[in-house]
Amino acid sequence: MRKALAMLLLATAAVPAIAKEEPPQIAVETLKTVTQTLSSDAYEGRKPTTPAEDKTTAYIVQRFKQAGLKPGNKGGWFQNVPLVEINATDVTPLTFTGGKTPVSAAYRKDLVIATYRVTPSIAIKDSDVVFVGYGIDAPERGWNDYAGVDVKGKTVVILINDPDWRTMTLDGPFGGRAMTYYGRWTYKFEEAARHGAAAAIIVHDTEPAAYGWGVVQSSWTGPQLEQDTPGDHLDQSKAVGWIQKPIAEALFASAGQDFAALSMAASVKGFRAVPLGVKASVSWTNAIRRQASKNVIGILPGTARPDEVVMYSAHWDHLGHCDAVKGDDICNGAVDNASGVAGLVALAEASVKAGPTKRSQVFLAVTGEESGLLGSKFYAENPVYPLNETVGGVNMDGLNVIGKAKDFVLVGAGKSELEDMVKPLVAAEGRVITLEANPERGSYYRSDHFSFAKLGVPMLYGESGEDLVVGGTAAGKAATEDYVVNRYHKPQDEYDAKWNWDGAVSDLNIYFALGHGLAQSAAWPNWYPSAEFREIRDESRSGAK
Repeated sequence: MRKALAMLLLATAAVPAIAKEEPPQIAVETLKTVTQTLSSDAYEGRKPTTPAEDKTTAYIVQRFKQAGLKPGNKGGWFQNVPLVEINATDVTPLTFTGGKTPVSAAYRKDLVIATYRVTPSIAIKDSDVVFVGYGIDAPERGWNDYAGVDVKGKTVVILINDPDWRTMTLDGPFGGRAMTYYGRWTYKFEEAARHGAAAAIIVHDTEPAAYGWGVVQSSWTGPQLEQDTPGDHLDQSKAVGWIQKPIAEALFASAGQDFAALSMAASVKGFRAVPLGVKASVSWTNAIRRQASKNVIGILPGTARPDEVVMYSAHWDHLGHCDAVKGDDICNGAVDNASGVAGLVALAEASVKAGPTKRSQVFLAVTGEESGLLGSKFYAENPVYPLNETVGGVNMDGLNVIGKAKDFVLVGAGKSELEDMVKPLVAAEGRVITLEANPERGSYYRSDHFSFAKLGVPMLYGESGEDLVVGGTAAGKAATEDYVVNRYHKPQDEYDAKWNWDGAVSDLNIYFALGHGLAQSAAWPNWYPSAEFREIRDESRSGAK
């Protein structure tokens, strides 16, 4: 860890420094009011394509107008995002037969399952089951869990995270403790579909998943949203889902295998998939509803190079009604991400007060993040402002409401020159840059900046660390653990009038300084040469004006 941090801090990419200007004061009252409003029960958890969406997006437009922004999409505030809602009903248990004893996973309790396919029903019948380890095919790393096995029409069982997640350093074939995109459930389902699997089932294990079963249950049950595209996603697996670890252990035992032993074997290069000799069956019906959702876009036009854009983003959506806890079935999403939208509004206010910059500044509140980054993905693929003219920017997904931190974490550090630009801005706040405390969570691949990164646009994803000014790392770690275990994606993520906004203000000062400095400068930050997005950006910028 120390070696990686030293390398990060000593990076000397040839990027121009940006001028540090004294920012207008970030309005704490704005942070409180917007967060409290959007996370109130009246907004019903801000589920896209429900009546709550109209109320949510109208409020954001109201606050953007009050801040002094202009409509950001050819005179309008909205970008329509075509979505399709798929609601699974009459889900049978997922059964495994042909082993020593039948194994059954009950829906919600032991199993969550869904489909990307827009079709009225799904039926998996007596599908051969294959354990494919971590489900990774990475030629550049010499790793292929699908080598030598044909899984077309079969059910694959997959481990979450990367093979080296147990490593406590950042050294290893997949970055050690830091999750790569290969560790994300989204990748694992994508890869299973590329290999023709009929069903892809991930084994839930709290430590490598970085969240408990309750998060999976609340996120994967009820109506599910997908981008509505031609072809109805028929190139995807019929079924995708998760099972609890005890079910996987029972399944492997029934097949005459040891789950723990095979899991360890799967972490070693050269692992080969293991047919379990059992068959899987599951079925359900789907209610299908097509409806557009909305991204909200405001702009502060530039004075000298208005076609060049600096981006601030945050997602406005949350889970809506979810599994009830003590009679409360509204997942309010106060921290995640009403607070991020509040930060977006506060930055808009501060930017207008500071006056127009040479480049334009765009403030983007996206839909569908909780359903797989759908709003940011649609924007990145259908940009209002060309990506080769988008300089870079900042994404916010949950503000710090527990007090100022001494440290500032660069999520997914070691990727872009924005990291060099932000170092003096962090120092100006009297803080230091540190590595992620929990890199195994793969946070870099879990929020909307990733949609832009995949298409070449550098976006900073940085946030408060856990070393609090009051209470140190012990208090910070306790607060993080409390949020992840007791509040994240649960009805308990509610507004609290006792929150301390000092940390949020400090972070927003850094975001403002970076964005405003980029908007005043002529700098074009790029990815580091070793970053996976560098080639995409270079090709994109080669066609710029």
